[in-house]
Amino acid sequence: MTAAHPAPPAAMRGVLVPPGRLQGVDVARAVALLGMMAAHIGGIADEFDWGDPTTWSAVAHGRPSTLFAVLAGVSIGLTSGRTAPPGPPVIGRVRARLAVRAVAVVAIGLALMALDTPVYVILPTYGALFLLVLPVLRLRPVWLLVIAAVCALLSPVVALASVPLYAGAGMWEVQLGLVYPVVTFLAYVLVGLAVARTGLGPGRRYPGAPAASGPSRWEEGRGTQVALLASGVLVALAAYAIGNVLAPVPADAELAAFPGVPWAPDGSGGAAALAQLLLSPRDHSSSVVDVVGTAGVAVAVIALCTLVFDGRGRTVARSAFPLAAVGSMPLTVYAGHLVVIALLPEYPESGAAWAWFAIGSVLFAMVWRTFLGSGPLERLVARLTGLVPAAR
Repeated sequence: MTAAHPAPPAAMRGVLVPPGRLQGVDVARAVALLGMMAAHIGGIADEFDWGDPTTWSAVAHGRPSTLFAVLAGVSIGLTSGRTAPPGPPVIGRVRARLAVRAVAVVAIGLALMALDTPVYVILPTYGALFLLVLPVLRLRPVWLLVIAAVCALLSPVVALASVPLYAGAGMWEVQLGLVYPVVTFLAYVLVGLAVARTGLGPGRRYPGAPAASGPSRWEEGRGTQVALLASGVLVALAAYAIGNVLAPVPADAELAAFPGVPWAPDGSGGAAALAQLLLSPRDHSSSVVDVVGTAGVAVAVIALCTLVFDGRGRTVARSAFPLAAVGSMPLTVYAGHLVVIALLPEYPESGAAWAWFAIGSVLFAMVWRTFLGSGPLERLVARLTGLVPAAR
């Protein structure tokens, strides 16, 4: 999920931003987590309409899980050298530690699926994606983006081809490859890895140089952050503009379509059906437009968070701490909200329910981070990855 951060020494507990950590990435991760909670229990609107503010909550459909996946790529990049991934033999140990992390995340995801909540659990796919990117850790950002583009082009085709495999499938089966198609989400992780390789902040390079600090080093990263923000916004706007012109979402799509699967209305044929399958801007449609548009939104959010919250001084760090604390323990917060849902007598689904979950998550994370450091599941995963000798 994120970099291994075992419990810090007593002198470091309560420190707002540990050396080398990008607080903006934690804030972006908190946005993704709270957004996924909204999609799960927030009773959000089905369709987004600019002219009706009551529908704006529909932005939580699809985009938080996409942001979560792009941040997975960012986390992999930050733990494997940032802008300068190491060569052999160090990269072998890095890959081994990431593989252990992947297996642990899959195991936690399967345990959460066993709770039998009506939530599609992303963690098994998430862990599998860690394994799939291991061979490309040393590729340059441009090649990572090329592979991501190929995945985006293949996304609707592979998603459609997978549907017959899930005939008669239950809740477990659809979570393992259909709702979160591996090829689709691999594109997101590769984009995140490319973002990390471009350099989001000064931070340290793997494996062991002390964290860089000082306004001059931070200012060096501002240009990259601004460029990523502008690129993400422009790519998202262009993708959604093309999609809405060539394949506007049919009125009954949200009721008839299944998450992760391309869809065209009954009776549509020829160019109209092909446009819906390949270019629909519908959230969770796995179309090329959906993949490119949501990836652009994710990159813009990550760049904006790092631009606003990193290297801005203690006052900004304090203001960001509630969200950064949540984002520093994503496994714990994600698993925790599913455990609470499983324990409740009735499935919660309202804006008020989401507010209570969000407030509870923030308060828990703040207290735990202040006094104990890393979240409990993050600490467990760090212990497991620690079984592989650290790269030196």
